[in-house]
Amino acid sequence: MIEWLFVPAAYLIGSISSAIIVCRLMGLPDPREQGSGNPGATNVLRIGGKKAAGITLLGDMLKGVLPVYLANVLQMPVEVMALTGLAAFFGHLYPVFFEFKGGKGVATSVGVMLGISWFLGLSVMATWLFIYKVGKISSLSALIASVLSSVYAWFILKDETIVMACVLMTVVLLWRHKSNIQRLISGEEA
Repeated sequence: MIEWLFVPAAYLIGSISSAIIVCRLMGLPDPREQGSGNPGATNVLRIGGKKAAGITLLGDMLKGVLPVYLANVLQMPVEVMALTGLAAFFGHLYPVFFEFKGGKGVATSVGVMLGISWFLGLSVMATWLFIYKVGKISSLSALIASVLSSVYAWFILKDETIVMACVLMTVVLLWRHKSNIQRLISGEEA
């Protein structure tokens, strides 16, 4: 029964906004009110530079890694591990501590995948890096890596529950990036 505490705990951990906290600690403007208005690492890069963005990225990834990795190490059922990851992901998107206005979820979803399987997470990260090196567009790299995450999950883990969790995160990431997708189609995405 205690394993089901992982899900609400992961949501609360996911609700801690790395971007907002980093910006406050570094004396930067609130990322919800500057740049794109998105409390994520890319917007923090715009308003605060590489150091602030790097700390934000690490924080967002750790929110996904830590609860899932702990569930994994404690050999929780795969359903609990998947729900724990989804809870951390949705906590980042809809943080209870910050009026349910969170980031787009890319770094946290990668963190979830790292917590499930280092090989899965590193495969997604390598895909992002390769696509970025070729196209120089961060959002496109994130979207392609996310779409491929379900394929990687199937070939690496062969577990339908994990694959479905990756599919759900991908669908939500695509929806959260709809403005980026429109700009990509029109050739206006930076």
